Amino acid sequence: MTSLPAVVSRMLGFTAARRGRALSSTSPQHDGERFRNVKPRPVEGLRKTLGIVWNVLLNKPNGTVPTDALPVDALTRAQLDAAPDRSLYRLGHSTMLLKLRGQFWLTDPVFAERASPFRHLGPKRFHAPPIALADLPPLRGVILSHDHYDHLDRETVLALAQTTGVFLTPLGVGDRLIEWGIDASKVRQFDWWQGADVDGVQFTATPAQHFSGRSLFDGNSTLWASWVIVDDDLRVFFSGDTGYFEGFRTIGERLGPFDVTLVETGAYDAQWPYVHMQPEETVQAHIDLRGRWLVPIHNGTFDLAMHRWQEPFERVTGLALARGVVLSTPRMGERLDLSAPHRGERWWRHVAETVAAPKAAWRLCPARNAGDAESS
Repeated sequence: MTSLPAVVSRMLGFTAARRGRALSSTSPQHDGERFRNVKPRPVEGLRKTLGIVWNVLLNKPNGTVPTDALPVDALTRAQLDAAPDRSLYRLGHSTMLLKLRGQFWLTDPVFAERASPFRHLGPKRFHAPPIALADLPPLRGVILSHDHYDHLDRETVLALAQTTGVFLTPLGVGDRLIEWGIDASKVRQFDWWQGADVDGVQFTATPAQHFSGRSLFDGNSTLWASWVIVDDDLRVFFSGDTGYFEGFRTIGERLGPFDVTLVETGAYDAQWPYVHMQPEETVQAHIDLRGRWLVPIHNGTFDLAMHRWQEPFERVTGLALARGVVLSTPRMGERLDLSAPHRGERWWRHVAETVAAPKAAWRLCPARNAGDAESS
């Protein structure tokens, strides 16, 4: 039986922090205490941090949450089984289902109602997933970018564990899975520029500019990453969460060009510019990566910022048009052919007008470091 001090240590993040320090000798991204970005973020003082918290809690603008149902294409197991290879489905936020070589892969799986450590508090989904968790086909693998609650849901990965062949994670994130009870033989952890070939598909963890943590004292005890997926002549980039940085150009030079880039476009704000990209930066990142089709993700599912919920789609659409970038905006659950993507419709414009988000205390979530505005 686990002792009470051990339980408290794990809940507060002390256990993860100690485990993270043990990785210091294995990664050049680790400074002996915590993982770090290539370009350090400026230290934000307590006054600025409290100002951000105040704004997020009490000064939410109108329109951050839709009041009408979002269009979602329901999926069935039979549809997925019959789908051709190189199919991709947005299931919400950054959860993407890919079919490659007859096998299914899932990125950053979150099927929970809330992106939060609490069952009844936290950002609530705008829409149900297009397919129930129990109806998913067996997965060849799950790909994780980092450990924030809107990208790694404990109940979801535990439910998937019995029918998933392998979990690919950045350093330290896999240790969390093992601690939760997932078979260690299924977990493979990587530093930046490391990867694996799984049944002929190549996966490489690549740099990102972000942070990590799930409790009060475990900030940056695990690594964050973007991912490159290569299936013969098909190259796909998945950003996870990231601010804009020079690493995109390096990734494009080393592993591009990319047929499709899945790049975050949401939960941004001028108050936290180093961990999430403005739409202008999303488009520039895609260009740096030498991408062909851009699919904006990290939007349309949770209220994690101060912008109107549909703003990321509107801004990135106009910016892509102005810069000659080919954009695809599939509905949640709509099939996208990675070999020959389609543009999609501007489905968000069919949703009714929005109102202000409720000013609830869910924003007091411990899944961030001191000075970090969002744990997303």
